[in-house]
Amino acid sequence: MTSQNAATQSPVLATATRARTAAAALAPLPRSAKDTALLAVADALEARTDEIVAANAEDIAKARAAGTSETVIDRLTLTPERIRAIASDVRDVAALPDPVGEVVRGSTLPNGIDLRQIRVPLGVVGIIYEARPNVTVDAAALCLKSGNAVLLRGSSSAYASNTALVGILRDAVESTGLPADAVQLVPGESRDSVHELMRARGLVDVLIPRGGASLIKTVVEESIVPVIETGTGNCHVYVDAQADLDMAVEILINSKAQRPSVCNAAETLLVHRDIAQEFLPRALDALAGAGVTVHGDEQVLKAAAGGKVTAVPATDEDWAAEYLSYDIAAGVVDSLDDAVAHIRRWTSGHTEAIVTTSQAAARRFTQLVDSTTVAVNASTRFTDGGQFGFGAEIGISTQKLHARGPMGLPELTSTKYIVTGDGHVR
Repeated sequence: MTSQNAATQSPVLATATRARTAAAALAPLPRSAKDTALLAVADALEARTDEIVAANAEDIAKARAAGTSETVIDRLTLTPERIRAIASDVRDVAALPDPVGEVVRGSTLPNGIDLRQIRVPLGVVGIIYEARPNVTVDAAALCLKSGNAVLLRGSSSAYASNTALVGILRDAVESTGLPADAVQLVPGESRDSVHELMRARGLVDVLIPRGGASLIKTVVEESIVPVIETGTGNCHVYVDAQADLDMAVEILINSKAQRPSVCNAAETLLVHRDIAQEFLPRALDALAGAGVTVHGDEQVLKAAAGGKVTAVPATDEDWAAEYLSYDIAAGVVDSLDDAVAHIRRWTSGHTEAIVTTSQAAARRFTQLVDSTTVAVNASTRFTDGGQFGFGAEIGISTQKLHARGPMGLPELTSTKYIVTGDGHVR
């Protein structure tokens, strides 16, 4: 832990020090105190919507002036409707069970000692994320409910939005008697503040990066603070030889086009050769209707010739891409095992879906595919904390240690052992 006196600390370390003090105050709080704060946050977001929208408009204007893509601007945008949805998510988190104090396991040992393993907060959680100001509220709500103080380091492109949101969150939390420093924005807009946060081992217990591959890679490789890695979403939809084609088209379009700018949107379509001739024309027409450009292999390009869809040859970069746009890579495979082999080579480990009427095919696919989520006859878009009933998620972890998949409240806790004896000595 840093030995600097608080008076001589940098602004980032001083913020982390205050968070550590707040975390100690939060840890023993009962659920009622945390829920009261969360409900106050939800009410404040709705009451101060105009203030949030005005700050967000500053960020959007700067983004457009800088030539930012509309996909990124969509992720940046906060409308009154989106703010109401965010407030609703906060209320949903308040309604969830409190994981803190839950007994994970327990028993009376042969010597009479009572042993319990219980959930406890992680402590100070740092979130480093890109142009999605909704993450500011989601992360704060989940951290508060799980008894953690949170340090929020959003991108400079959302600075005005995040500043307004954190001010509102702090006011609401403090109004209920909780420490305002339970929610803080990491000061600074340069990369220096991110680097300093990544070096604050002993003050910050864990960092969670949310964003593109470059951001995640940087945090994972450079941080000396422990990191929970959230991954990019190169998600696949595989249409099996035995598939309901109407269902397959509907799942494909929902997975790709319902909201292409998010990590659980499909980026690759794989089609079994036995049904390609019948399925591809229907799928390509549907993709064209949704405004999707197809990056296809030879068989897909042949099926697309003369049709409505815009189709271009696929490269290795396409198979690896997380487009986050109205683009999809598409190819024909000879078997389910070939589909699995393709997925294993190119996936980011997020979500893969199979459309099939065969229980045997579904079983084999779910056994062989090694991603956080495998969907059978369902859209990839369901990989989401809210959709899973966890409340607003902190991110989707694609690593295998501590947490995997959508990270809800239990994933924001650790455990400790309570050993209770009656004068026992060893």
